[in-house]
Amino acid sequence: MYDVSILIINYKCAGLTNDAIQSVKDWTRKVTYEIIVVDNDSQDSSQTEVLQKHPDVQWINMGYNAGFARANNRAIQAATGRYYLLLNADTLQNMPAIDLCVERMDAEPDVVATAPMQLYANGTPQPYFQSFAEFRRIFYIVPIRLQTWLERLIPETKYQDPRQHDWLVGAFMVVRREAVAKVGPLDESFFMYGEDVEWSYRLGKAGKLLYFKDLGFLHLTSDSPFRRTDVSYVNRFNVQMQVSNLLWLRKQYGVGAYLVVMLNYALLIPIFTGWKAFVNFRNRRPIFSEMENQKRFSRRFQMLLRYFWPTVWNRPGFYKIKPEENIV
Repeated sequence: MYDVSILIINYKCAGLTNDAIQSVKDWTRKVTYEIIVVDNDSQDSSQTEVLQKHPDVQWINMGYNAGFARANNRAIQAATGRYYLLLNADTLQNMPAIDLCVERMDAEPDVVATAPMQLYANGTPQPYFQSFAEFRRIFYIVPIRLQTWLERLIPETKYQDPRQHDWLVGAFMVVRREAVAKVGPLDESFFMYGEDVEWSYRLGKAGKLLYFKDLGFLHLTSDSPFRRTDVSYVNRFNVQMQVSNLLWLRKQYGVGAYLVVMLNYALLIPIFTGWKAFVNFRNRRPIFSEMENQKRFSRRFQMLLRYFWPTVWNRPGFYKIKPEENIV
């Protein structure tokens, strides 16, 4: 049995995957490991490119774009390690974080999952959500003045151990094998986004989830093909991200919490549009000019409504948005 099974999902990014694997080999010296790459139907030369450089890697073809949860679960089925490491293809190691995570988890058997801090390419820390509460609060689109009220309504989780958090980001997440056997693998209803949050909720019932703030890894967000940059206060998620996040909210907090957020979005459409029309009138512009942000939000809400009843009833399925529907 290996110490760690390193699980990497490839989707049309052989260059990133090769670099991620090489950096693991360069920095991981003390623990034994296997690397399993699962390809989400890249339909390119990814397999040839990766195996030419790293013939020791185990390669699995999903045969379709299965997303994050299903592809990682397939890798978990094939993995033999004492720990599973979910590792994004758009990451690089810059210290022996894998060695140290395993060493520390071996010394603390009540810890079920750990992660180092995400760093930008220049080595500076990336911001991250500290708790479920912080993540949940961003779903609500309310005036800035109401943010303090929202913080009181949805308070932070308090832990005695300052390293402990509600959830860990799936870009680099070391998970104890026994914990997965106890709480189950990732929820396969998720295509992408939200699955690591939901899994962390279940893992947290089995033990501690820790961030090691003295450890880090580079997450190449600016170079990744999976990141979007066109965001605003209202249009802060693309449709796929929002569908997945709301599915997590429904699963963890129930139908009432989900309906409240959807009501918030429904009420925002006339308020947001009316406010813009008033501003245009005051500035002597055509009333319905410069409404792209409002139209974009309305289109996204219509897409969310397509998943309304499956989410209300928490139906198992595959909550995957078609590329042409994933309005950016």
